[in-house]
Amino acid sequence: MTKASPEIEALAQQRLASDESAITGSRRTKMSLGQAWAAFWRHPSPWMILATVLGAAVARGFVHRFSWTELIVPVLFVAFFPVTEWVVHVVVLHWRPVRLGPVRIDPLVSRKHRAHHADPRDIPLVFIPWQVLIWLLVGTVAIGLLAFPDRAAGFTFMIGIALVGFGYEWAHYLIHSDYRPKGRLYKAVWRNHRLHHYKNEHYWFTVTTTATADRLFGTYPDPATVKTSATAKNLHGAR
Repeated sequence: MTKASPEIEALAQQRLASDESAITGSRRTKMSLGQAWAAFWRHPSPWMILATVLGAAVARGFVHRFSWTELIVPVLFVAFFPVTEWVVHVVVLHWRPVRLGPVRIDPLVSRKHRAHHADPRDIPLVFIPWQVLIWLLVGTVAIGLLAFPDRAAGFTFMIGIALVGFGYEWAHYLIHSDYRPKGRLYKAVWRNHRLHHYKNEHYWFTVTTTATADRLFGTYPDPATVKTSATAKNLHGAR
C-alpha cells in the first residue's frame, strides 16, 4: 500500500475538522471530564443502576462462598455485548411503528430514541427512559433470583449486568456531552456514534465499541463511500 501524499492527508484532516465542526455545532462549550462526570449524576439512570449494583453486592456479601464458575455468565455477556447492543439498537431502538388493526405498536423506548435522533444534543434523551429502565432492572433481578440454582451466581449475574448497563449509559452520555475526546480509543468510539447520528442512521450502530459488531453485520463502511442520509434526524421520515 502506498502512502497518501501530504496534500491528500492535509485535505483529509481539513474535511475531518469541517465535519466535526458541523457535528458539534454552535451550542458546544468546553467541558472537562470531571465536569462531565458530575453532570452525569444529575440524571436518574445512574442512581437507579448504582442502587441495583450496591443491593446485589451487599446480598452477594452474605453468601460466604466463591466459585470461578459464577463469573461465566457475566464474562460471556461482556464478551458478546457489542452484538447485543447492535441487535437492540437495530431491532428495538430503530423500530418502525406498525399498526395491527386498531392497535399501533410503537414502544416508548423507540419513540424516545426517535426524539434522541431529532435532537442528539438533548441530554435527558441520551439515557435509557427511567420507565423502561425500571423493568430492565426488575427483570435482571428476577433472572438472578430465579434462573440460577446457586444464589451466589445469581447475585454476581445481577452485578455484572448492571455494571455493563452503567458503562453503556456513561459512554453514551459522554459521547453526547460537551466533553471533547482526547485518547485515540475514545475518539474512535465518539466518531463512530456521531457518524450514525449525523451521517447515516443505517450504519455504525455500536455505541461502546467500534468496528466490532458493525463489522460483523456489515454496517461499518468507509464513511467516504456513504451518502449522507436525509432522515438521520427524522427516523423513517416519521414527522
